Amino acid sequence: MAGKQKQTKGRQKIEMKRIENAEDRLITFSKRRSGIYKKASEVSTLCGAEVGVLVFSPAGKPFTFGHPSVETLASRYLAQDPPPSGRPNPLVEAHRKERISELNQQLNQTIARLEAEKQRGKVLKQLRSKQEGKGWWDANLDDLNVQELRQLLSRFENVYQHLCSNVKEKRMSRLGNSSSTSAAANEAGPSAAAAALGYGGGRRHFNLNN
Repeated sequence: MAGKQKQTKGRQKIEMKRIENAEDRLITFSKRRSGIYKKASEVSTLCGAEVGVLVFSPAGKPFTFGHPSVETLASRYLAQDPPPSGRPNPLVEAHRKERISELNQQLNQTIARLEAEKQRGKVLKQLRSKQEGKGWWDANLDDLNVQELRQLLSRFENVYQHLCSNVKEKRMSRLGNSSSTSAAANEAGPSAAAAALGYGGGRRHFNLNN
């Protein structure tokens, strides 16, 4: 029996009416705006045309796209149809606002990164001040990752091996000194041994006639 094929509705045509949900409306605006920019870029590439696009978001924020640039197209437009005296051109004003908004956003991001680095520096300084006067063996294990724990374990193993070597050397040195003392006593003979024990160097005489 052939498996059932999944039934899909396929690509449905979106009804051309205002989207009521504000979040969906904003997402759709961003997607469609990118699509407009793409089409404008294709026209410029395929036809060698100079293209300028000005789009205002539902909140009134302007977005521009131009080739070779919005400034070039705006200057050409102003030369053909100059605005009334004392009134800025809407296209230039919209592009200026967008550019200012982008620069403000970049400035805010830079300030945020700077503040984050300052906070990070304060934390590191506090950690260093807490660790002053402490050895690496006083590290808080809860604050160490796996790699740092392995390094700490390796240090302890090295210290252990060093201590074992020192103990072994001291034991061998003591055994060597004890062997040298015993050999010297044997070479000196019984008299030296007796003298060392406090019996003096003379012989004792015993009267066996009593």
